[in-house]
Amino acid sequence: MDVELPDDHALVERLRAGDEAAFMALVEALQPSMLRLARMYVSSMAVAEEVVQDAWLGVLRGIDGFQGRSSLRTWIFRILVNIAKTRGVREGRSVPFAALVGDDPEAPSWDPSAFLGPEAELEGHWSTLPADWRGIPDDRLLAGETFSVIRDVLDELPPMQAEVLRLRDALGWSSDEVRNALDLTETNQRVLLHRARAKVRAALAAYFESGDTA
Repeated sequence: MDVELPDDHALVERLRAGDEAAFMALVEALQPSMLRLARMYVSSMAVAEEVVQDAWLGVLRGIDGFQGRSSLRTWIFRILVNIAKTRGVREGRSVPFAALVGDDPEAPSWDPSAFLGPEAELEGHWSTLPADWRGIPDDRLLAGETFSVIRDVLDELPPMQAEVLRLRDALGWSSDEVRNALDLTETNQRVLLHRARAKVRAALAAYFESGDTA
């Protein structure tokens, strides 16, 4: 869960004034996501932790020059990504973009068999509509097993797909914030989010249709 922070202007002023509580609140809010992101580019979690520490030092050194052209957290994540990429290159681990995002961005997100083929009058439409979950009891939708299914899918997703989904759907970041923070094009950000959501939905559909409760 994201940690509630003051608005950017108030937080920046507190950071510039050396407010330790404000800085620690910022660390608490962003550290988990920063570690996951750094780990994509470097060889180990220990190195990722060093990258995050360097990023926080960069934040403290650069906060006086922050001009508010982007959100504060976007600015912090760009510092992090730049340091992580540089560190990855230095240790000989330059990760191909394709390894982070997963399969071919032009490939379909859903199984083609879910859509009507060229012989059908409504080519490209759903052959059967996705399941309607409105009749599922709330206690099952919100059960620990349901969240466990989601966590398992996130663990299996390519790292950039998983991080885009976390930032957009769990933490409520805007598409512009995610795109700027992770150095993605708008098209890449949209495709990654769509693919991740499709895979989560497919896993949940299989889970709900199975009737399993364990």
